[in-house]
Order: sequence, then structure tokens, then C-alpha cells
Amino acid sequence: MKVFDLYKYLDSAIPTSLSCTWDNDGLMCCSNPEKEVKKVLITLDITEKAVDYAAENGFDVILSHHPLIFKKLGSIEPGIGSAKKAIKLIKNEITAISFHTRLDALTGGVNDALCKKLSIRNPQPFGPDGEQMGRIGNFDAPMTVEEVCARIKTELGSPVILASACGKPAHRVAVLGGDGKDFTHEAIKAGADTYISGRIGYNMMMEAAELGINLIEAGHFFTEDPVCEALARLTKTFLPSAATEIFHSNEIKVL
Repeated sequence: MKVFDLYKYLDSAIPTSLSCTWDNDGLMCCSNPEKEVKKVLITLDITEKAVDYAAENGFDVILSHHPLIFKKLGSIEPGIGSAKKAIKLIKNEITAISFHTRLDALTGGVNDALCKKLSIRNPQPFGPDGEQMGRIGNFDAPMTVEEVCARIKTELGSPVILASACGKPAHRVAVLGGDGKDFTHEAIKAGADTYISGRIGYNMMMEAAELGINLIEAGHFFTEDPVCEALARLTKTFLPSAATEIFHSNEIKVL
């Protein structure tokens, strides 16, 4: 199976119709679309360490959630972040493919994977028109905010969790992996008593009691990383002969 065959399959399975208008993803860097795909590395972020690991271990494709190139590059030279990585990828004939907000919104994508990890039942999309990326569902039974945080720490491995409680138990729960501060009011409109995201922000967290909703920050990486397993399964469905491996890109440490 060729690189471009894999891309066409994934591009169809994770359609651009789900993308936000401001997004940039898809085929990020490809020097040889006819190259046979034998090994696929899956990661949340295409860091330099991920690129080096792929080159050292003979991977043909890196598949990520966060785009390798999000904003336009002003120049291509070794000293500039994304450009430096693109040069390495081209030299080693490694293709980079990213699926961003469309993977957030996809059924079975980022936020369904997060619901599955946290045992949130019957998740349904929520969010503004054209950006139905969030999910809202129910815990089997009401929980305290402390119990929810303990579950998050166990299931996601989040080393630091910030919570701002409003005095209600957690039962009707909204989630959005990554930076979800702009969806807080959408979660309230959807009927959530609790909202979990990677990043909500100081000002919004301070207003939890006034807004009548429990707000929980569990870390951008940790709320999105479960989707790597879903990407691995999707890749194996189309390309069962390929070796797939997940590279955990998080380098943030708690000191």
C-alpha cells in the first residue's frame, strides 16, 4: 500500500466537512507519495524527538492530531521549528499526516475516546453551529468532584488537575479535549453540571460557582492523547500488514 493510498483512506474516514474553517491539517509533508507503507508512527504532536525516532527506526509515515504546520511558514531553513522538522522528514522520506479539529468532531475521535476513558455514557455532540466538537453524556451515578478528579488521574495519568466546584454533584458531564475554554458556555447551554477540558483558564475557573457548573482542567495533552489508540485502530483497519506504534510526545514535567 502506498503513502497516498493511506492518506486518501484517512481523509475519507476523517472528512474535511468536520473541520473548523480556521484549521489547517491533512497531508503536511510528503516527498514520496508512491512509497510503500510498512511502518506508521502515531503521536499527538510531531515533535523533533518524534521525527528523530521515526527516522532512526525506519517509519514511513507519522500520523498526528496536532498539525505539523498550522500557520504559514515564512521560510524553510534548519533553524526554524516546523521547517526544521519538515526538512528532516523530507530527507528521510517520511510523510507527515495530521487530523486536527475534524478528529475532535469525528464519531470515535478525540472526545469520544475521552468519554470512553472516563466512562461517560451515551455521549452526544455539543458546541456552536459548525463546531460540534464537544461531547456530553452521563456518569452511571452522581459523583463528587473529588471522585471525578481521582478517576481522571487514574484513567488519563494527569499529574495535575485543577477543579473549581459549584456545589453540585457531577452527573451530566461535558468534555472537550485540549483547550476548551471557549466551549464553557456551550456546555452550560447543553445542560452539563460538570465540564472537563484540558485547559479552561483562570478567569473562567474563578466563575464556576457563579455559572453553576463544576469546571475541571485535566491537561491539554492528557485529555487528547487517548485518540492515538483510535488512530492506530483506524490505520490497522485499512492497512493490517503495517506495523503501528504510538509515540507519547508529552515532555511537560511537574517539578
